[in-house]
Amino acid sequence: MTNPVKQWIRPEIQALSAYHVAPSAGMVKLDAMENPYHWPKAMVEEWLGILRDIHVNRYPDPVSAELKEDLKLLMDVDPKYQVILGNGSDELIQIVSMALAMPGRVVMAPEPSFVMYKMIATFCGMDYVGVPLGEDFVLDLDAMLAAIEEHQPALVFLAQPNNPTGNLFELEPVRSVCQQAPGLVVIDEAYLAFSDRHHLALMDEFDNVVIMRTLSKMGLAGLRLGMLFGSKAWVEQFEKVRLPYNINVLTEASAKFALMHFDVMKAQTQEIKENRTQLVKALHQLPFEKIWPSQANFILARTPPGKARFIADQLRDAGVLIKCADGAHPQLKDCLRFTVGTADENRLMLQALHAAMSE
Repeated sequence: MTNPVKQWIRPEIQALSAYHVAPSAGMVKLDAMENPYHWPKAMVEEWLGILRDIHVNRYPDPVSAELKEDLKLLMDVDPKYQVILGNGSDELIQIVSMALAMPGRVVMAPEPSFVMYKMIATFCGMDYVGVPLGEDFVLDLDAMLAAIEEHQPALVFLAQPNNPTGNLFELEPVRSVCQQAPGLVVIDEAYLAFSDRHHLALMDEFDNVVIMRTLSKMGLAGLRLGMLFGSKAWVEQFEKVRLPYNINVLTEASAKFALMHFDVMKAQTQEIKENRTQLVKALHQLPFEKIWPSQANFILARTPPGKARFIADQLRDAGVLIKCADGAHPQLKDCLRFTVGTADENRLMLQALHAAMSE
């Protein structure tokens, strides 16, 4: 008898593995690049007061008009640009890919980078071309331009800073990619809050560039709110693909409230950056082969050969979750990724890490 799943599910989907999230109850969670800080108690009480007046029996604002204007104003985005909101950046990646998808079209990204670029390209039936980064994960401009010339990608993703490497690509190579790409270039600024540069000006310079951001890394990961800024010409097409009411009333109200208290999130971000500096110093005291500079809220490090999975397992057994990047890409061999936590979380992780690396 024919297996109906094997018969009807697309072969490329059957070949994928679902995105895995490790159970984290009771753990020190340093594997998902989250902001480890909650809001002050008084702010939480004010927020709960707002939520009490939300009518969950009604559909949300279908276009989240007020929230969009708040975001543009807060992020100093020129009024001429429009914004589309998504259920996290993942949905925006999917919306953009669906809008551009046609048989034979290519999605391109330097790699290693965010795994969802490749996965969503597959979901949408597009071909994916990954271009290896250079030494120390710099953007290999010659390789990128050669791949662009060969494959003529409909869509290029550039994560700035890059995940999982943490580095910010130099501006001039990024500009060259924007200039040479025949299709759309999405600059993914998910970790903007921890870096030294934004790229809004590239939209003024190139009509094939849009900017994607999220509030997840600044403490609103549970709300799942991503945003994409771009010209009317691009955004009005993406809006046709967006499912109605994709931003629920609780997310919309909570995000608008959070933006009124943006100073709290900025202060937390600054503390994370200070914790990052201290964590880098501490990691350099341990016998890693390499620790890369980071402009994100995580740090990538290479263990001695063959030790990454053992160390990650030892930390998990000690109640600390980190990300084992070994096996995700050839250039990530023996690599671990540490999310920057609170000072106490980092201390607990370092204690477990010291014990694991001493064995």
